[in-house]
Amino acid sequence: MHRYVLISVLCGALLAQQQPPAAAPATAQQQDQDIRFITGVDYVSTPAWVYDRDGNTVSGLRPEQFRLFDNGKEQNIQVDVSFVPISLVICIQANANVEGMLPHVKKIGNLIKPLLIGDQGQAAVIKYDHRVEVIQPFTSDGDQITTAISKITPGSSSSRMIDAVSQATQMLRRLPRNRQRIILLLGETRDVSSEMRLRTALMDIQVANVTFYAVDMSRFMTTLTAKPQPGRQDNRPAPLAGAASLPSMMPATPTSVAQATGGGGGTAGRAEFIPLLLELYRDTKAIFKKNPVEAFTQATGGMEFGFHSLRTLEDAFQKLGEQLHSSYTIAYAPNNREANGWHEIRVDVPGRRDISRIQTRPGYWLGAR
Repeated sequence: MHRYVLISVLCGALLAQQQPPAAAPATAQQQDQDIRFITGVDYVSTPAWVYDRDGNTVSGLRPEQFRLFDNGKEQNIQVDVSFVPISLVICIQANANVEGMLPHVKKIGNLIKPLLIGDQGQAAVIKYDHRVEVIQPFTSDGDQITTAISKITPGSSSSRMIDAVSQATQMLRRLPRNRQRIILLLGETRDVSSEMRLRTALMDIQVANVTFYAVDMSRFMTTLTAKPQPGRQDNRPAPLAGAASLPSMMPATPTSVAQATGGGGGTAGRAEFIPLLLELYRDTKAIFKKNPVEAFTQATGGMEFGFHSLRTLEDAFQKLGEQLHSSYTIAYAPNNREANGWHEIRVDVPGRRDISRIQTRPGYWLGAR
């Protein structure tokens, strides 16, 4: 009897050794990430700005005039040629480095409704330093937006910009699809101390069909006006080619350099940018470590503006408002969603020889299921 028991125990032990170890349960963050990739790819939306040979936007196009290709495959699209209501999250850097610039920022709250969101839009406000705090949930009340921004005060020396963008993305992806989802960042182009990786945040913002804009605080001005800190390192990126031709206090980014040298604004260097974006998605290099704003802007089809004074900040808002209110919105359910990896988006309007270029988001990255 004991021998049979011993044999049974030994057989059980052998079987246990042959069984593969149980997979560790996925964390909540991993499960949420998987869900985002599976559901988000069922619907892709992109703004489209159509320009003539003189650089003016072309209005009055009909939905049937547009064609869209996803990785070269034509899609069945829906085109909204009327104004699509805007849902905007404004992320404002509020740390010690930008204390000298915040007085300008605090005066522009009353421009949000008339210039950016209009009567049908809504806006929320996030401020960030070592914390990311929603100081105003979504509202259509311009006075509430103005009050929230006017009360911002500077905090610590950290700047969790990527975390703030991630928070804004999560707020926007809960909203109905039939709205323009916009993030506007007012701050420096660098990030300090974020927990979220740029690669993950960028995937999320693209799957959520968000367009990212930035009004960059002049690095020159923030350096001059920031309070000195013992042992503070200079994290400014090396000067870029062509930076010498920029206005004296404009941040030198690939976009601003291209704008100053006639490179095409928001679509500057699109062909050169995509290979860098693919390196970021494949996690092969620490691409855009010093300037994640450039990655967010270029990857979503948005634009960067710069400011160093209240007047230049107001000018940036004026230009941004014109940009937001002159786009067409194109949406589709991809018919090639089983293909993982990079999906390039291309839009054209056949038969219109007066059109010189069409600006859209360049594409999106589809993660493995």
